[in-house]
Amino acid sequence: MNAPFPAPGGRIDESLTLVPTRIAVLTISDTRDEESDTSGHVLVERLTGAGHRLAGKAVVPDDRAKIRAQVMAWVASGEVDVILTTGGTGLTGRDVTPEAIEPLFDKRIDGFSVIFHMVSYQTVGLSTLQSRATAGVIGNVFVFCMPGSNGAVKDGWDKVISVQLDSRHKPCNFVEIMPRLSEK
Repeated sequence: MNAPFPAPGGRIDESLTLVPTRIAVLTISDTRDEESDTSGHVLVERLTGAGHRLAGKAVVPDDRAKIRAQVMAWVASGEVDVILTTGGTGLTGRDVTPEAIEPLFDKRIDGFSVIFHMVSYQTVGLSTLQSRATAGVIGNVFVFCMPGSNGAVKDGWDKVISVQLDSRHKPCNFVEIMPRLSEK
């Protein structure tokens, strides 16, 4: 279930101890609530199963102000290292996650979108073109925005994000640079 995507040139050093990160999960949807939020539940199951800590979970509608408010509350709290969002990355009129979150980025993680689409293509083929998955850093917090389907969050977590949030991944990982995100 949580087997990492084989990263070319990368490996998990099993002799090291995992450093858990504090991860919040934000589902962005006009139609889901806590009970019907299957993709959010998938992410919670996977991140806790991998040894990380759930720092928060919320469901907000496809509304730029509400999305930004929740993300910035978690960033300001100092209690969250990573935010995973699910939903709102498509092309319809109500899909506003990238528009809400990308202006908040201090730095973009352009490679996430590229790698996410490579992985997603293996699963859904050209339908991956309908996703505007994105990632970046806001303050000292990594933010990953994924589509709202269970398959998309499984691909995003299992094959991309979990590997970079595993402090044992070599030659490098996001966890080891977290203390340096606020450098000026």
